[in-house]
Amino acid sequence: MGSNMAENHPVGFQWVMEARERGAHVIHVDPRFTRTSAMATKWVGIRAGSDIAFLGGIVNYILEHDLHFEEYVKRYTNGPVVISEDFADTEDLDGFFSGWDPERGEYDTASWQYAGVDIHGTTGMGKPEFTTRGEQSGHGGHGGGLQHGEPPEEDPSLQHPRCVFQLLKKHYRRYTPELVADACGCSVEDFLHVARALTESSGPERTGAFCYAVGWTQHTVGVQYVRTAAIIQQLLGNMGRPGGGIIALRGHASIQGSTDIPTLFNTLPGYLPMPHAGFEGAFEEFVAANTSPTGWWGHFDAFWISLMKAYFGENATADNDWLYERLPRIDDDNSVYQTMLDMLDGTVKGYLLAGENPAVGNTHSKLHRLALAKLDWLVVRDVVEIESASFWYDSPEIESGELRTDAIPTEVFFLPAATHTEKDGSFTNTQRLLQWHWQAVEPKGDCRSDLWFYFHLGRLLRERLADSQEPRDELVKALRWDYPTHSPIREPDAEAVLQEVSGWDSATGAFLDGYPKLKTDGTTVCGCWIYCGCFKEGTNQTARRKPRWEQDYVAAEWAWAWPANRRLLYNRASADPDGRPWSERKKLVWWDPEQRKWTGLDVPDFEEDKEPSYVPSDDSEAEDAIAGDHPFIMQADGRSWMFVPKGLEDGPLPTHYEPHESPFGNQLYSQRANPRRQQYHRPENPYNPSADEPGAEVYPYVATTYRLTEHHTAGGMSRTVPYLSELQPEMFCEVSPELAAEAGLEHSGWATIYSARTAIEARVLVTDRIPPLEVQGRTTHQVGLPYHWGTRGLTTGGAANDLASIALDPNVHIQEVKAFTVGIVPGRRPRGPALLEFVERKRKEADGRAR
Repeated sequence: MGSNMAENHPVGFQWVMEARERGAHVIHVDPRFTRTSAMATKWVGIRAGSDIAFLGGIVNYILEHDLHFEEYVKRYTNGPVVISEDFADTEDLDGFFSGWDPERGEYDTASWQYAGVDIHGTTGMGKPEFTTRGEQSGHGGHGGGLQHGEPPEEDPSLQHPRCVFQLLKKHYRRYTPELVADACGCSVEDFLHVARALTESSGPERTGAFCYAVGWTQHTVGVQYVRTAAIIQQLLGNMGRPGGGIIALRGHASIQGSTDIPTLFNTLPGYLPMPHAGFEGAFEEFVAANTSPTGWWGHFDAFWISLMKAYFGENATADNDWLYERLPRIDDDNSVYQTMLDMLDGTVKGYLLAGENPAVGNTHSKLHRLALAKLDWLVVRDVVEIESASFWYDSPEIESGELRTDAIPTEVFFLPAATHTEKDGSFTNTQRLLQWHWQAVEPKGDCRSDLWFYFHLGRLLRERLADSQEPRDELVKALRWDYPTHSPIREPDAEAVLQEVSGWDSATGAFLDGYPKLKTDGTTVCGCWIYCGCFKEGTNQTARRKPRWEQDYVAAEWAWAWPANRRLLYNRASADPDGRPWSERKKLVWWDPEQRKWTGLDVPDFEEDKEPSYVPSDDSEAEDAIAGDHPFIMQADGRSWMFVPKGLEDGPLPTHYEPHESPFGNQLYSQRANPRRQQYHRPENPYNPSADEPGAEVYPYVATTYRLTEHHTAGGMSRTVPYLSELQPEMFCEVSPELAAEAGLEHSGWATIYSARTAIEARVLVTDRIPPLEVQGRTTHQVGLPYHWGTRGLTTGGAANDLASIALDPNVHIQEVKAFTVGIVPGRRPRGPALLEFVERKRKEADGRAR
């Protein structure tokens, strides 16, 4: 659900097929019938953007029929925890939670806390008036006010009206099979088939898993999609157990790695928070604000100090607070969309693009091209000339006259990059698995790896600043920048970088074997605490390739998984509270009473010698405050959170909201869409009117974007390859026979798809794979749009992301491109200025209907 695994993750999907051959049920819930659907035992078609209604219906089905794994819920989740009496639900407030501030458009989360708990400051934030629109440090379990590992008020019977379990019942009681069918467009029977299959595949003897990808995340409620599935898995006891969990499928190399060792503006490696300009405290206050009194986030200081030692070596000391005062601060929302709007406004003058192609890959990509044309300079590093490098002479805006090459001030520097086959390094993919790859060939000409580029850029900057007396240059001069190089082009040694990431003890020189060894005295160096140990014993653990027939199914000697080479997070939950496996058939780790330690097939995600009967004292701290029967050791209370008291911007429980642009109203509340979604009301970013607004009928259809097997992301690595371009030679749109008849479209002919932003053209693929749905008593049609095309390469075409607006999830700033509204008419799109006239005419048509 939320993924097309067979087409977009085909190597991993082979294991799904092997499971199906052994009798596993494979269910695909998706707006389109895809290759994954064809390989599933059951496909259920739903309307794009309605997933929380579907998943919430499963939650309600579990609760109404008492199908939850009761001992798991009582002992391992926060189901028994009593919530503050000030909390009010969306069921009480017509689509809002308590704490909503309509003037600021934000929630005050004080009423969401556990009853009897003092509120612990939000991570790294300091002053409450400063917010960067949703980013968190990455550890939602950073305290929530708990001073020891047990919440003040619990009801083990799960009957207290304000305990989480009862709040779940209240919140989801209206998500009946009939509502699910009416909101999602599926049948009641199909929904019940999925609900029964999940519940029958759960319990002590069985487990079921969810697999998702950006079909879930690229929504204004994307984080809450995943949260709803997490609630299901907690109720069914499927977290921390083999064959269970929620598997985030990564579509290409090192998506996981680019968040672990981040390309994100608001976190440092290992999900440590960037300091905020609005936080006025000294280093001690910063540590206190980010340290949980309980759980493993109680060692925030050790993680932080070891990172600073990796960055600055001997220049970071206890006497200068590890250079904390000199570190840069976040003073604004610096996510990609806000930065792009800042380019338009002239406050961002230069930009460096490496491995990104916003002129095709980002939502409202037309606006990104217009923004790039406002810069003073732009550096693009890529393996081919992508649309973000050629916008100034080859883009739809040049054709329409919105841009003129001779009037664009941007100086573009295109630097050729090496591919992954031309360098050593590691990928971190699905299952948090670090896998080493070796250089196969030398890069051609001036092509250079990312590692080469950033290392030598840093080296040259340090050389130029060597004599500088400016305070702003001190951190650059303080960097530990001594990586060895090899080959005629002085390529940095990638393995030396991995060693720094893994960490060592500077007192002994020994490589560390895991994050528990990190210290606060500055004697340990570690570039990413969750990766600590990937080079233990001086061996590149990520390069291991022991074949499957020489080890058990856990395959612990194939590469290395963070943290500590654990293949299943929170696997203490695979055993019952007394430490015995819930099931002999599905045992993974367990307590050995004779050896008095945790053992098993996987590395136990628990302190090896902590007995199941361990009860912490009230003055215990960090991991010592987590009881022996609480598996979720990164959470402050050692439990998984069905209700989230702190860490989310848009609610402690997932709620069905319509997409930002939708032809339908919310059947549950008068509040149609997520009230906390990020909106940008600017002339350059017009929104289509939605169901509760006149003029919505001008944009009557639901559009969803997706990936093809034959092309890769924004197309730079595939539209330049002859055989891939031949396999998928043209941009197309998928429509049903019914929509084709309604709109006058012909199979293999041309269609113009339009929104309030622009219009694109595509070949028409008339197919039963995207059937019409009955939603809220009327027929709705969906349009499928692959997003790989642009103006460069061997095959060119309209960019699907040109059509979508900038409306974002408030937690992670991700765009909503999996569900938005469009119109469609037969024929090719207008050319030149006529394109702008066409789009404006449609806007006026909608405005006229509004009046």
